[in-house]
This record gives sequence, structure tokens and C-alpha cells, in this order.
Amino acid sequence: MNAARTIRIDRVHHPVTALGPGRRLGIWVQGCPLACSGCMSRHTWDPAGGRLVDLDEIVELWRTVLADGADGVTVSGGEPLAQAATGELLCALADVRATVRPTADILLYTGYSERVARRRGPDAVAAADAMITGRYRADRPTTLIWRGSANQRLVPLSPLGAARYAPYLQHVPERPPMQVGRAGADLWIIGVPRAGDLDRLGRASRLAGVTSAGASWTAGPR
Repeated sequence: MNAARTIRIDRVHHPVTALGPGRRLGIWVQGCPLACSGCMSRHTWDPAGGRLVDLDEIVELWRTVLADGADGVTVSGGEPLAQAATGELLCALADVRATVRPTADILLYTGYSERVARRRGPDAVAAADAMITGRYRADRPTTLIWRGSANQRLVPLSPLGAARYAPYLQHVPERPPMQVGRAGADLWIIGVPRAGDLDRLGRASRLAGVTSAGASWTAGPR
């Protein structure tokens, strides 16, 4: 494996339906220096955690899901802009998208403000069609779709992003989209829950015989 062509990730999953419109590839980048209080993804903070993956492996998976009709890709974490390789990855995803399914969009999550994100990850921002920006603030809850706190902003970055995300800038769903899965003893969650949702999920899990000991989401949403 060429170290210059790798990125450290926590998880790759398809299909994701709870972080962006349509059926998407989800990529969670490992490592986060921001450490927001109440983050539901504390297992992604450690920059040495997760696993190293060759960029070409992710790009080829993207090509496959695009050919199968995927509507986009969501890159989250962790903090994607903490790794320089994220810019190279998003540029490669954009190149493949242009030839396989030009209508598929790229959504980037970052805990940085738009101004700081453009400075820290110019290539990643240039390749993305939309960003959700800002640190998670447990003291500023929101009901806006795909955002965990009221300070976070959904920012279209391209004509495709403006068209795709215009209906969602101020959209408040009846309930936040979430996916819950189980792999053996491992319970995983995709989405941005509202206040109290994780407590309810924890109670339901315990009733079903699934324990959450050590689960990073028990402290609240990112």
C-alpha cells in the first residue's frame, strides 16, 4: 500500500439515506482535533484509530455504486479536513462522478466555519457541491435536517449543490432521518438525532438485549 495514496477512515457504508438526499455512499474519516462536547462519534477522534485505506479502493467503490444509481456521497467523520488526503480523495470522486453519473453530488461535513474550511482544505471544498459547517453545540439544538446544532450551516458550493440542496436549507422534517444497524454485538447509527433520540434508542436497545457499553454515541449527537 502506497502511504502517499492512503486515508485513515472509520467506516465506509452504502447505502446511506440519513445524511443527504437519496441513496448515498457514506465515508467517515478518522481523527478529529475539535473534540466537541456531546459528540456522538467520539470513537472517530483518535487520529491513530480506524484503518488505513488506499484511495483507489474507495474511488472504485464509488464508481461501482454510481453505476448502480447512487445519488451522491457524504464525507463526514471525525473531521475530514484534518487529513490532507481528503482533498485528493474528493477530487478523485468528482472526476469519476463527471464520467459515470454527473448528477450525483458530493456533500462534505466539517466542524470548521466556511472561511476556515476554505483555508484548511481548499481542494476538498472546491470538489464538493455542498458543505455542512460548524462545530456541534449541545447548547444550541436545532430541528433543521442533517444538522446537529443551530449554528451549523448548509452551504451550497456549486450549481449542482445549489439545485440539489435548495429545498433543504430551512427544511424541518417531522422526524430526523436515521439508520440503525446491528453487526453482532456492534450497534451503529447513521444520522443526526435530535435531543432525547439517543436516550430513547438506548432504552429500546436494552429492551431488545443490545447493550451500549463503550458506545461513543451515548453522550449525544455531533
